[in-house]
Amino acid sequence: MIASSGNPPSSANVTVLLRLFRIRSSPTKWRMIRLVLTASILAAAAPALADPCTAPVDGYKSSQRITGQVRYAGDGDSLCVGPSSDPRSWVEIREARWFAPELHEAGGRQAKAVMDSLVGRHATCIVERGRNGSTRSYDRVIAACAVDGRPIGKIMTRAGIAEGGRGR
Repeated sequence: MIASSGNPPSSANVTVLLRLFRIRSSPTKWRMIRLVLTASILAAAAPALADPCTAPVDGYKSSQRITGQVRYAGDGDSLCVGPSSDPRSWVEIREARWFAPELHEAGGRQAKAVMDSLVGRHATCIVERGRNGSTRSYDRVIAACAVDGRPIGKIMTRAGIAEGGRGR
């Protein structure tokens, strides 16, 4: 019987699995199977990292103002803005006038680092319509934001971040 205690399976348990599925393995295949099983177990055990912004994003109208502190930076052009420390009040925003490189692209991590440096500062965001006419992009409100009175695009440009990503 294979243990279901959440602990990784022992070699004996893996051997039972191999016999059960009639897998004959050479030492090389055995190492590969152990690697795949170990990676699968670790991936299943890893906690999901979700952004903490939980305020509803429906119902925002173009030109509506969202103000509060920058509470969280998702990447180089996504942030959460909220008036209180309660994540239920944090609205996730897709910056309308700046397209940061994706996190896996060159400059993506640097763009997120600049956005992370804005956490705790005051943001004023004006809701805009996207290319599809909606004020939403996936689970985010589309808005042009300024932090401490400076547009995010200018903050990023002054930090040496080049635009990129899917929007350009």
